[in-house]
Amino acid sequence: MSTPIYNRVALIGLGLIAGSMAWAMKRGGVAGEIVGYARSEETRDTVRKLGFCDRVEDSAAAACEGADLVVLAVPVGAMGGVAQEIAPVLADGCTVTDVGSVKRDVIDHVAPHLPDNVHFVPAHPLAGTEHSGPNAGFAELFDNKWTIIVPVPGADRDAVARLTSFWQALGANTDEMDPEHHDLVLAVTSHTPHLIAYTMVGVADDLGRVTDSEVIKYSAAGFRDFTRIAASDPTMWRDVFLTNKDATLEILGRFTEELFALQRAIRTGDGDHLFDYFTRTRAIRRGIIEAGQDTDAPDFGRAQKK
Repeated sequence: MSTPIYNRVALIGLGLIAGSMAWAMKRGGVAGEIVGYARSEETRDTVRKLGFCDRVEDSAAAACEGADLVVLAVPVGAMGGVAQEIAPVLADGCTVTDVGSVKRDVIDHVAPHLPDNVHFVPAHPLAGTEHSGPNAGFAELFDNKWTIIVPVPGADRDAVARLTSFWQALGANTDEMDPEHHDLVLAVTSHTPHLIAYTMVGVADDLGRVTDSEVIKYSAAGFRDFTRIAASDPTMWRDVFLTNKDATLEILGRFTEELFALQRAIRTGDGDHLFDYFTRTRAIRRGIIEAGQDTDAPDFGRAQKK
């Protein structure tokens, strides 16, 4: 059994990410005790039955008492309120982190509530599925995926190193970024693609010429993958777009320019432009596969029907 990196970890929010963290902690002996809290009584009862927390408390403050790591795994729009609630009970020297997809807004709303005797080390695991809730978690979610550590100015380097070791023990690769760069990168790699997926599925829904049964029956790989992405948690993604507004709008502007150029090429029959563009973008896909972040198996690695 490995020596725990943290003696007591408090998970505030018990959905896919927190559940997967708990299972990965248990797999690797990373935590001495895992304590959880979720706002929903139904979720708390479900987690008690699933058993990935050693204790489930009925308040965030109770869950955080005595913890040396507190993980905020709630929608980014709720993190400031949670930080304010738990601040009075945080143990001296504990680390507070998060798993939010936006960093600048989280730092601005969480840091002011935290006492000076705790360490705030924001983080973001770049892993997930379209599923949500405590039943969706699994220990392997972070294996060979990246977790971005986003230390605040003046962060305690020992606390940063300890959290980095924690994520590596859960199976993740780690890197550090400043919050503004993180938010811009994620606007490119996650936020804008999700918005486009939501839009494409919405367009299909609005097209009166295409019936619902046809959309479902004839879904080819492209549209099917859009619907998979668009099935993600609506509360989380509402908060992401509202809290990463500037970076998302910047990338959407660039996307619109690219889309207009492709429209022009199609309208004018510019096959050379289309071929060159698709060749360049195809190389990005090859790079993702070579980096081990996806597989070139049919249907993008999803299990095949037997």
